[in-house]
Amino acid sequence: MQLAATIRGTRYAFTSVKEVLAKANSPKSGDDLAGVSARDAVERVAARAVLADLTLRDLREHPVVPYEQDELTRVVEDELDESAFKAVGHLTVGQFREWLLDIETTGPTLRAVAPGLTPEMVAAAAKLMSNFDLMTVGAKCQVVVRANNTLGLPGRLSSRCQPNHPTDDVAGILASAREGLAYGCGDAVIGINPATDTAESTAEILRAIDDLLKRNGIPTQHCVLSHVTVQMKALELGCPMDLMFQSVAGTQAANAAFGISLKLIDDAWALMKQKGTAKGPNRMYFETGQGSALSSQTHHGADQVTIEARAYGFARRYDPFLVNTVVGFIGPEYLEDGPQISRAALEDHCMGKLLGLPMGCDACFTYHARMSQDELESLKVLLGAAGCTYLMSLPVGDDIMLNYQSTSYHDIPTLRRLLHKRPTPEFDAWLERTGIWRDDAPGPRFGDVSAVR
Repeated sequence: MQLAATIRGTRYAFTSVKEVLAKANSPKSGDDLAGVSARDAVERVAARAVLADLTLRDLREHPVVPYEQDELTRVVEDELDESAFKAVGHLTVGQFREWLLDIETTGPTLRAVAPGLTPEMVAAAAKLMSNFDLMTVGAKCQVVVRANNTLGLPGRLSSRCQPNHPTDDVAGILASAREGLAYGCGDAVIGINPATDTAESTAEILRAIDDLLKRNGIPTQHCVLSHVTVQMKALELGCPMDLMFQSVAGTQAANAAFGISLKLIDDAWALMKQKGTAKGPNRMYFETGQGSALSSQTHHGADQVTIEARAYGFARRYDPFLVNTVVGFIGPEYLEDGPQISRAALEDHCMGKLLGLPMGCDACFTYHARMSQDELESLKVLLGAAGCTYLMSLPVGDDIMLNYQSTSYHDIPTLRRLLHKRPTPEFDAWLERTGIWRDDAPGPRFGDVSAVR
């Protein structure tokens, strides 16, 4: 491997593939904080020149965390589809990028190759792409999954209805859920972030949401985003549970900081296949976010884009129904402003889709980040145009429990009309029956909470 490049008479030499990947990354405040970013734009160009000439086999042979040190690296390598890898392994990263963008490389082709790609490969390609490139490739990738309805079909844009409540008041959660459903939101999942992380409160909320969905014949899924061990206890209590949730990261050590391991998620997956209430076969829900490993000092000196891609490599082991990056939630220490948050969202969506995941995004920012409401709205349009599987939805886009800005109940129908997209087919039919939506426009009961009993 050649790990050096000369730019304008200056030779730039790099010590490892990991350093090349880090310094080829677009500017990120998290990489600056970690001390792994390029020192200037010229060094970034040099790193990208080197990266473009590395082969996908080089990246497979040099993961950013060694096989012997990390169970995520071992899972990716041990489960890699050799025939799929053989189809592209000889390509350089530059050639791989061109192949991804080629008009003759179709969605089914990308889906067939996905099992042969490692996270480092897709992260490398993303570093050589413009935002437009990321959108183009992301839009090609179609990942269709099923639980109680069908997610990821062409021409669809789904949403998670997020009726959080600061005290887990069930009546308040139900009131917010009914409002979201009345605006046509929630076909991906009715998912609640609990304020109280106990099996009893998790079970109580799930039973209430399950009753709401059954009473109204609503074809979607429910989930309470408590820790996976709490959800496992709730499931043992006999409550309904369509999807099981957990935040995941891109290294074994970072997952340990979340209180999880490969074995624990294996056990949770097996329990959901045994006792979960969704029709299936996809029953898991994962959330990620650039910078999560750095926040616990478990990034192994790697950049946050590559570590984020590794989280997707871990997630695909479990054939999840939902995966989304909570892109601006961790804070400006990792993604400083609107351009960085927008870039990260498009990177994450594209990388997740390339690895075969039904990728969504929580397009969001915390109040101390330098991002405007207009920039956030623009990002939602970019993600919708890029084929993002689903976005969040919550009252006026302002989460009163988690204290951050996201997507509102009103944004989802606006995006669907603007981009000529519909919800999942099953949910779409329910909206038509209730009069909430008719054809490509709001129906007579749009926004009427009495439409949901």
